[in-house]
Amino acid sequence: MSSTRDRPLSTSTPPTPPHDRAAILCGLAGWLPPRVVTNQELSRRLDTSDTWIRSRTGIDRRHFAEPGQATSDLAVEAGRRALRSAGVADVDAVIVATTTPDRSCPATAPLVADRLGLRGTAAFDVSAVCTGFVYGLASAAGLISAGVTERVLLIGADTYSTIVDPDDRTNAIIFGDGAGAVVLRAGHADEPGAVGHFDLGSDGAGEELIMVAAGGSRQRSASGPVAAQDHYFAMRGKEVFRHAVTRMTASARATLTLADRKVDDIDRIVPHQANLRILRSVAEDLGLPPERLVTNVESVGNTGAASIPLALADAAARHTIHAGERVLLTAFGGGLTWGSCLLAWPALARTDHTDHTDHTDHPHEAGGTQQP
Repeated sequence: MSSTRDRPLSTSTPPTPPHDRAAILCGLAGWLPPRVVTNQELSRRLDTSDTWIRSRTGIDRRHFAEPGQATSDLAVEAGRRALRSAGVADVDAVIVATTTPDRSCPATAPLVADRLGLRGTAAFDVSAVCTGFVYGLASAAGLISAGVTERVLLIGADTYSTIVDPDDRTNAIIFGDGAGAVVLRAGHADEPGAVGHFDLGSDGAGEELIMVAAGGSRQRSASGPVAAQDHYFAMRGKEVFRHAVTRMTASARATLTLADRKVDDIDRIVPHQANLRILRSVAEDLGLPPERLVTNVESVGNTGAASIPLALADAAARHTIHAGERVLLTAFGGGLTWGSCLLAWPALARTDHTDHTDHTDHPHEAGGTQQP
């Protein structure tokens, strides 16, 4: 890879031949901001209740960023821990999947790379809303398989609390903030941790189902006043529910077909953590028993592009996902976008798990979710 970086690439093994290259997951971590927002807290200012929220979403609590804390702050924390999990200090590219970049221009990834000490490293954002991590994973795998990079840091990070109207009962109860990250390295397709087949798709005709209307060139180029609500995240819940279940189920099946696998071959499915009803519906439609479904939406809410890596980190820390298991990732988000991926779970180093309500300073790279 040609680069203007001020240090040479350091690898412990010779580059993998291009014709036999695959992306291998070798590091994993998650990070949540310390502020925990319970259903009870939301119920005190919204026309809702803990029972109502649980029955419709399965969510008990979520984490919110502190005032002044941005998406890059969460991404840096998760990225640092993922690099430490992988035992590396250097990568060739940093990808940040997010719907809530620090600024509309420039991208957030270069700032994250700089703060991680990765100056001169290629860095870019992926914007596919809640499907962002899967799209980012495909991008990272493509860079590695093509021989452009040897290692990639992929971070999914979102601060939805900055774009959701705090007085919107429908959306304020669902979303939380967080970041999850993985490190991928070049290796062979038959190695544990190999990122396998992908299915990706979109339908721009459904863009209005999930959107922030104001702030982009469409709104800025139009004449007339802008409604205050147009600056907030909006979602048509019932229609999104139907699309999410249908698209994730179909994408998961398409990925299995590409991999010449059956549903029974899957040990764990990790969907985008939208809400518990959607997750259970996807597993049911696929014919997967509930025990194969990986969830942590109960304790973090819907964290957008961060949701899949956070769920993976949590599952690894809790020992509910094991080396050698076939893991199916599937996601759906605004755009509309959707995507799925199949991988063989690697043997990652682990640390003791700290509950989401414990904010002691214990690192949880390689399968943990940390709060400061």
